[in-house]
Amino acid sequence: MARAGRSNDWGFPRWRSYDSSREAVAQRECDRHGCGEAGLCPAPKSPNNPDKWYFCQKHAAEYNKGWDYFEGLDKEQKAERAKAERQESEGYAEASHYGWTGSGDGSRSADEMRALEVLDLEGDADFAQVKKAWREKAKLVHPDVKPDDVEAAAEFQKLQLAYEVLKSAEERREWRG
Repeated sequence: MARAGRSNDWGFPRWRSYDSSREAVAQRECDRHGCGEAGLCPAPKSPNNPDKWYFCQKHAAEYNKGWDYFEGLDKEQKAERAKAERQESEGYAEASHYGWTGSGDGSRSADEMRALEVLDLEGDADFAQVKKAWREKAKLVHPDVKPDDVEAAAEFQKLQLAYEVLKSAEERREWRG
């Protein structure tokens, strides 16, 4: 009696059930026209829509470059969604000390990025640039220079807070080595 087909199981023990096969699994291609890479990175088609595009890593980065995930939401909804996302990613934040990255490559926190905005600096600014920008701006609104100006005092406090956030982040980076 001849066998109908040849088995792909060679050897013993048989790790999978009988009658199962090892056919190739179809892999989704990148949704970018003309790209033949594997589409492993989902990207939303529009805000608050469950439909997704599937891009290769290169095209996903290109697509998400200018994406605003909070578009169309009012201030309260933005705050709620930002809080929910922070809670979901707390595990990643706790493990950030295992990172091998430096400043300017996406390793800055949202607080650090806001502090850089206060000082009118780019995301890849080093601490020397931070210190220089802080000194220049603080000299203009310092309480000794403008003693009775309430707005200048508030601006000075904002600058101080931004500097402290960036200084402590720099110290953490240096401590981690």
